[in-house]
Amino acid sequence: MSTTTPPETAPGRPLTAEAPAAPRPRASRRRGELGPLGTALLHGGLVLASLIALVPVAWLFFLSLGSEKDDYLHPGRIFGRAGFGNYAFVLQHTGFFDWFKSTMIVALGTTFIGVFVAATTGYAVSRMRFPGYKPLMWVLLLTQAFPIAILIVPMYEIFGELGLIDTYWALILINCSTAVPYSAWLLKGYFDTIPFEIDEAGRVDGLTPFGTFFRLILPLARPGLAVAAFYNFITAVGEVAFATTFMLDDSKYTFAVGLQTFVSEHDAQWNYMAATAVLIAIPVSVFFYLVQKNLVTGLTAGGTKG
Repeated sequence: MSTTTPPETAPGRPLTAEAPAAPRPRASRRRGELGPLGTALLHGGLVLASLIALVPVAWLFFLSLGSEKDDYLHPGRIFGRAGFGNYAFVLQHTGFFDWFKSTMIVALGTTFIGVFVAATTGYAVSRMRFPGYKPLMWVLLLTQAFPIAILIVPMYEIFGELGLIDTYWALILINCSTAVPYSAWLLKGYFDTIPFEIDEAGRVDGLTPFGTFFRLILPLARPGLAVAAFYNFITAVGEVAFATTFMLDDSKYTFAVGLQTFVSEHDAQWNYMAATAVLIAIPVSVFFYLVQKNLVTGLTAGGTKG
């Protein structure tokens, strides 16, 4: 016969059941924090958006590996004979390097001149009030409402009188005329985010208005300048209508005009065009890499404060 030994207790203390552990308090979710389902949906959406952005580029690169001009109609044939022959042909038997030189001259010239004019204009309309202030803002805005094609004829007559036809200066000035108004609006919004007290402190220290602008304001506006520079650069690289009309010498063709040499009235070399398009993307990607650190900050500031 077995016996059960009761647990030992301290003398004078009644025997009681052990109290259950208190439940842990649930971790409270901070305001704006997503739950597991929301996080999964967010990451799934970002992955889908990344694929949508990358698939066209990957498909263009895939087509550039085909050896025949009609391979884009039968992409399955590319797997058996993929190669870099199209790139070798473009680099060795076309004016690619002349196109590259012309594009860089026009794009970098448009970038430096356009950003300088846009920065001074944006700073002036952000800090100063002068007669014609509002009409100037409206003019900058309305210039974006008209298609650039309507400027070809008057611009051609003006540059013909000035002797600038078939020169890089013609394309640089025309590209600036289309890119500067938008850049000035963008930079005006960014300059508005910089406190006016910085201008006053610079003048107290003896700086002129130009000294205040170049030595104090421009370094603080670097994100906005990066956005404006990128916009001016890609505008000049992708411009077609003016480059086709104003550049007559084959050695001065830009990338956009050079691509048209692969298209004739009854034929198109799609494999060479795909390879050239991939090569054109390289300098644009390099420029984007150089300015991308400041690009997001400049875009958000200009968009919310403009």
